[in-house]
This record gives sequence, C-alpha cells and structure tokens, in this order.
Amino acid sequence: MDNRKLKVALGNDAWLPTIDGVSTTLKCYADIINNKYGEAVIVTPDNPNAEDYKFPYQVYRYKSLFTFGEGYPVGWPFKKQFSTDIVDMNFDLLHSHCPIATSYYFRRVNRIKRFPVILTYHTKFEYDIETRVPSYAIKRRAYGMALNNIKSADEVWVTSKGTRESLHNMGYDGDFVVMPNGCDLPIISISDNERDSIRRKHGIPADVPILLFVGRLNWYKNIRLILDACRMLKNAGKDYRLIMVGMGPDEGAIKKYTRKIGLTNEVIFTDQITDRHELQIYYSAADLLVFPSQFDTNGLVVREAAASATSALLVEGSCAAEGIVDGETGFLCDENAHSLYTKIQQIIDNKDLLGRVGLNAQSNIYISWEDAVKTAYERYQIVIDKFNSTPHGEYKY
Repeated sequence: MDNRKLKVALGNDAWLPTIDGVSTTLKCYADIINNKYGEAVIVTPDNPNAEDYKFPYQVYRYKSLFTFGEGYPVGWPFKKQFSTDIVDMNFDLLHSHCPIATSYYFRRVNRIKRFPVILTYHTKFEYDIETRVPSYAIKRRAYGMALNNIKSADEVWVTSKGTRESLHNMGYDGDFVVMPNGCDLPIISISDNERDSIRRKHGIPADVPILLFVGRLNWYKNIRLILDACRMLKNAGKDYRLIMVGMGPDEGAIKKYTRKIGLTNEVIFTDQITDRHELQIYYSAADLLVFPSQFDTNGLVVREAAASATSALLVEGSCAAEGIVDGETGFLCDENAHSLYTKIQQIIDNKDLLGRVGLNAQSNIYISWEDAVKTAYERYQIVIDKFNSTPHGEYKY
C-alpha cells in the first residue's frame, strides 16, 4: 500500500446517535482510518441528541431542518459558509455515503474548489422515494436530484454487484466499483453460559430452536414473509422462538400483525441492541438468522452472524445472498412464505448441518472491517491520482 497519509471527509445524512448499517459503516471507516492510515472527519447534518465529544476525531455538523423516524435528520446544506468550511479543511478526498443532502453538499463544495468525490451507494433509495414521497411530481424531482448527485461523483462504489439494478432504477447506467462492507464483530468464542443467558432472559427452553432477525422493523425487509412462515411452523406443531432485534417505522404494525396471526408467545421483540457484544451473544445463541430482505444491498447482518458461526437463510438472487452457496455457506429460498417455511422445517433440527454451514460462512464470507477499509483506502489513492492527472474545467453540477 502507498503510505501517503490522506485527509478524508466521510459524509452521510445520518450519524450516531442514529444507528443503522450506514452509520455503523461510517464509524468503522473513521475509526480505522484515524487509527492506522491518515485522518478522517465525519460530515453530517446536525442532530439535537448528538454527543460528538465521545469520538476521538472531528465530527463536522451542518444545519438540519428537523429529524424524523428514529432520529434521521433532514440536512440543509445551502449556506455558503458550510462549503467554505470544507474547502478550508484541505481534504484530499470527499467520500459520501448517501446520494441525498450530503452528496448535494459536496457538489456545492466543488463549485468553489474541486475535490475528488466518491459516492458509496448503500441503500435501494427507490424504496424510500416510492413509500415516503406522496406526490408523483415530487417523486420525479427526488429521483432527479439523487441521480444528479450520483452522476456528479468521480467514482461510484456499491457493496454488491446486485446493486446495479437499483442504480438502474434511479436512472444511473454508468460505471461502478464493488467495494464490500466489512464486519465489526470479531471472530470470538462465546461461552455456553453467555449463550444460555439469552434463553434464561427470554424464558426459552433448552431444546427449542431460536430463529433470529436483526434489522430495522420495516415491512419492505420482507418481515411479513417471516411472520407468515412462522405461523405455518406453529400450525405444523413446531415449537420455536423468533427473536426480532431492532426498531423502525413499521414496528407498531408488525407487532399488531404478530398478535393478529396468533404468534404472541412465539415472537420476542427486544428493541434495538446498541451493545455490540450483547448483540453478538444473540447471534451466537441463535440457530438460524432469517433474513429474506430484497431491500438490503449487502446485508451487514449476514456477516455479523458469520462472525459467530451462525448460518443465515436468505432469498435466492437477493443482494444479501450474493456469494452464498446453498447448503455450504448459507441457505437459500424463494421469495415467498411457503418456501421460507419449508426451508426452516428442513434444516432447523439438523444441528450438525447448521453448525457446519455456520463455520463455512465464518471461513468464507466473513470480512473484517480492517480488511475492507484497507482495500478502500488503497482505492482512495487510485481515485486521487486519476483525478490529479485529469484536467478539470468548470464544474457543471
């Protein structure tokens, strides 16, 4: 690796204390770059609950109008002072992790002074636009703004090849680089007592299988398929527990549906678990991670489960299932409740199979954040060299 120490702006529309896959990704980038390679500064909208003093590196906040959902701020990057602040920090590269407000912010910076810009496209934003934006005219404007933000980047990164379709839906058909995310949970041995603590806490008998879902409680993560498959398991006489770890905008509706279909005793909601070691105990205690989402572009939870040698059940052809071999490094099913139910029935009592596949996942699909950020940092230097060797005229975006 080139030993140049770079100063990098890591931008996203949400940062801690808002917790999701992208804010977790940003923290891992910032921690590792500042510890091993150069300097990383977080650039993100203001959050009234921010506790930025906790971090050993700079967090630069620009204005937000309000927050919604689970603390997601709506950034307002239009004041010229915000752009000149970035220019004055003398970054080598701007790396946005969201094609909305912060990417537009970096476009405004580039109108003053040109910096190389990378955009990582983490999320299938067409889902959010279609579900959250009521007006067709405003939807068109949202798509147009996001597309211009994507196209303005010098290089576009995705976390899986399957993200190509989402980019196409957004109107982008240009080149991209696949840059997988890592996992911040280490490969460690969880004691039997720690695993059993999950059963004691939730009153789960020793011989009852544990299914696990980890993620935001959004219907578009195919949570209804999980619940319907679990209803089929119950109707077939199978005793089990499904632990749902997370919170989200559809949490109330999901709990209501759980009660409606008679799964009150089988489904356990834990809310969000912020302690990473505690979360790893949940992964280790589970027999199977059930994650049929078509929404996620990479699925950090699949690698998190692999850190604990826990197998995952995924939808064949989904981005989360990319690189998974059915029955070898994970399990695959079709995108319907009956297929999900059938697969669980086939494998849930086969402890030897689950254990072998979990260990294979740990060996073959687990990527540490140390390795992932090392690869990204090496690519930073390629992007910077390419940018510096290319004449730049007037900025058009």
